[in-house]
Amino acid sequence: MTTQPNESTRTGTESDVKMRLEDVEKRFGRIVALENIDLEIYEDQIFALVGDNGAGKSTMMNVLCGVHEPTSGQLYFENEPVHFSSPNDARETGIETVYQDLALMNDLDVATNIFMGQFPKRGVGPFSIIDWEETYERADHIMSDLLGRDIDPETEVEFLSGGQRQLVAVGRALAFDPDVIILDEPTSALSVDATDLVYETIERLKREGHTIIVVSHSLETVMEYADRVAVLYQGELAEVASATETDVETLTELMIAGTASGGS
Repeated sequence: MTTQPNESTRTGTESDVKMRLEDVEKRFGRIVALENIDLEIYEDQIFALVGDNGAGKSTMMNVLCGVHEPTSGQLYFENEPVHFSSPNDARETGIETVYQDLALMNDLDVATNIFMGQFPKRGVGPFSIIDWEETYERADHIMSDLLGRDIDPETEVEFLSGGQRQLVAVGRALAFDPDVIILDEPTSALSVDATDLVYETIERLKREGHTIIVVSHSLETVMEYADRVAVLYQGELAEVASATETDVETLTELMIAGTASGGS
């Protein structure tokens, strides 16, 4: 039997809740990918979602960002019910997602990757053109001021390190001025130094008032940086805990068996 989230693990109050899932279920035909998910995500925190392969992490992420509509249940954003039928709906609400593959174009520079499809324009209607000066100024502001990194916006992405590429993808998300940023396996295949770079940036975003959701399999890393951790097991929520009130061994047991030693 899986353990249920314990009220004592919650570190916020109802007024602090940024997103809430209430009895959310997602089915694909006869396959139940998520079942009876009740979860609160607090504002200005780093929230980690972990689980083994097939546990439902990707499905949960896709429900939160509008790729999948829940089969039943309700999502809330800032205590208001929301319905996402597409990622654009989630974006308009204030949610941006950085996917594991990053979807960057190596032969284009940082600024172009950040603003592709949403370039600043000058002119009117059909006579408007891309304002390249504004594009590079805004890209420099995002990388230097918001992310605190000295990355030249004119540098082609192919010449950046893995950690820097991840930051460009985060910068693209920031261009939409989101409240919530979902990061899908943000340190996958990165070196230790690059991983530190990414999580230092995530902590900076938290300090600036963003709510961060990290979907990851790297328990050691998320335990070092996350405020709260949720464990999925076979589509169900096995546990939600403050990172200071659990440990890697317990989370590993929950991921593998859905319960920990001494749990009910």
